[in-house]
Amino acid sequence: HTALRIEPEYDGPVIYISDASRGPGVVGELMEPSRKNEFVQRTRSEYAALREKRAAKTSAIKLMSPEEAFERRLRIDWNDYRPTPPRQPGITLFENYPLDEIIPYIDWTPFFNVWKLPGRYPDILSSKKYGDDARKLMNDSEELLQLMQETDSVNARAVIGLFPAGSTGEDIELYTDDSRSELLAIFHMLRRQQPLRDGGTVSLADFVAPKESGIADYMGVFMASAGFGADDLIARFDDDHDDYRAILVKALADRLAEAFTELLHEKVRRELWGYAQDEKLTNEDLIREKYTGIRPAPGYPSCPDHTEKRTLLDILEAEKKIGIRVTENYALAPPATVCGYYFAHPRSHYFPLGKIDERQLKLYAERKKMPMEEARRWLASNLIDG
Repeated sequence: HTALRIEPEYDGPVIYISDASRGPGVVGELMEPSRKNEFVQRTRSEYAALREKRAAKTSAIKLMSPEEAFERRLRIDWNDYRPTPPRQPGITLFENYPLDEIIPYIDWTPFFNVWKLPGRYPDILSSKKYGDDARKLMNDSEELLQLMQETDSVNARAVIGLFPAGSTGEDIELYTDDSRSELLAIFHMLRRQQPLRDGGTVSLADFVAPKESGIADYMGVFMASAGFGADDLIARFDDDHDDYRAILVKALADRLAEAFTELLHEKVRRELWGYAQDEKLTNEDLIREKYTGIRPAPGYPSCPDHTEKRTLLDILEAEKKIGIRVTENYALAPPATVCGYYFAHPRSHYFPLGKIDERQLKLYAERKKMPMEEARRWLASNLIDG
């Protein structure tokens, strides 16, 4: 990313380091006149070589036209599938959700990886090399989670919407009710233009019944956060010059948000939507995503355009109802906030969009009524010439 995107846009030295501990060595090279020029030129040559290598690889990619890609779309036999109507359609609000219900859903493995303690939980706790540090970190985390619960200093909130839906090409239309006479919103999806192994292509729109089929299908959307109050708790530790616990709060808030999302998805499948009401999965099963359906989010490889978050925010009224905001660059606030879609069809799955070309970009911008340059900005990493 540094070589491809950042370095060509800046006249001064741009240096990537894999770890903050390597910063002083790089700064030392830049501060020493006798070594600076050679170091900078060597780095620029390495980055130029990376760009040439990427350009050669990209030029070898063959893309179908958007029309051919749509013709080769994932074919689902909708006559052989009966969508389950949500038990609780429309908006469902969750405020001050109990942390003690969320904590059991935490996937601790990524948490330890963030702290540079590689290995799977709980095996990491008995590791000969990392066990002592892992157990101390776990104890500190449990103490901090207990503090959050006892003082109600960190708050979890969410809003979920389950609506009638139908696909039209690469778009998914949501409707206000089962009469399907009033359009609520349109989510704009993108289609993979590189053929899969079977020669076909896929878009998230393929997982919702076509509007023209007359089949009454549904789709869900959500926004959830476990970050309310986290900034105040972080500030409290910062005031005490306790950097360790300030960082720990951030890491735990992120884990709580992901755990909250997992819990809510289970609640949707079994209760609110009810399309998998008899599901019985362990926490390990949930971590391995052994359930029916998916919950991708704007920014995922299958739907990389972050601007779709605005539509999510608006139809859920998430800012008004629970205080979640979308920044001008489409980051979610407060931190430790997650959003996304719910797809229920058994054949729905995650996939990488891969590269697209100017032809699909143009069609996408037209559908979104977005200027081409703005669409190009948000999809730059996916463009074949990007």
